[in-house]
Amino acid sequence: MHHTYRTSGTCSTQIDLDLDQGIIQSVSFTGGCNGNLQGISRLVVGMPAQEAIGKLQGIQCGRKPTSCPDQLSRALQEALAKEPK
Repeated sequence: MHHTYRTSGTCSTQIDLDLDQGIIQSVSFTGGCNGNLQGISRLVVGMPAQEAIGKLQGIQCGRKPTSCPDQLSRALQEALAKEPK
């Protein structure tokens, strides 16, 4: 299932991801720190979404209350809620 998430409070503006039965198949960010976001994306592919959420949720970027990894955790939560059971 493909999911698009509009980020808030980060340099990246959008996250596109694909889940299959709760497993992350792909992740791509629009904007943001390209190298870091490619690294995060590659690390989470193949991982259960719930596991990635647990690792990424609450990470802050500098003094911002969120970060690209935190926004990815929110995107994954939203996608899981919409994924057919």
